[in-house]
Order: sequence, then C-alpha cells, then structure tokens
Amino acid sequence: MKTYHGSCHCETVRFEVNALIEKVVDCNCSICTKKGALHHRVTAEQFKLIAGEDSLGLYQFDSKEAKHYFCKKCGIHSFSYPRIAPDEISINVRCLDDFDLETEQFEAIKFDGRNWEQAAAKIRRGK
Repeated sequence: MKTYHGSCHCETVRFEVNALIEKVVDCNCSICTKKGALHHRVTAEQFKLIAGEDSLGLYQFDSKEAKHYFCKKCGIHSFSYPRIAPDEISINVRCLDDFDLETEQFEAIKFDGRNWEQAAAKIRRGK
C-alpha cells in the first residue's frame, strides 16, 4: 500500500489515504458526470482527514443514502460515502495530489449510474 495525499482546490480540506489503487470507477450518473469524479473506495481505517473538517459541506439527493462532501470555500467534492457501500469512503482520485492519471497504472471500470438500480444489482450478483 501507498500513502496518497489529497486536497480540495484551495487546500483547506486535506486528507491521506493508504491504498493500492489498481482500479478506479468512472460513473455516468448525474452528479459524478457533472463533478468529473473518478472513484476509488477505501475503508475508514485507510482514510484520515488531516484538515478542513469545519469547511466541509454535505450534499445529498434522491434517496439521501449517499453523503457527498465538498469544500464550502472552493466547492470541490473530494470524497463521499457512497450509496452502494455506505461504510466505505469513495475518494475522488482526481483530488489526490500525488496520483498522476497520466502515468499511474490502473484499470478504469465503467459504472452505469444513469441506471443505478440495475448496475448495482449486477455488482451484488457478482457480474
């Protein structure tokens, strides 16, 4: 595992993640598409919020199961607690300061979030 350092644009919200990032999820749902998120899930033990807790805003919609956190100063969504795995943290790998999307080796997995229920059912069945 490697320790990655992440932040929002203004660097008010800063965090660390201990992970081996071999896969990222590219979801096409309305919020992920608009914020440009690429996801990698980690356990709570692998995530450490370093700074900016007081500057975090929470956005929820539809079922209100997912918790999307963003910096109230710059608006960047750096992590969330996803509906499909609410006990894990989904890091927006685009917010990792030392993870280069151009040079890192990883598999990008498409998730059909526009058809969330059907896509989630496939994952639960292991397909």
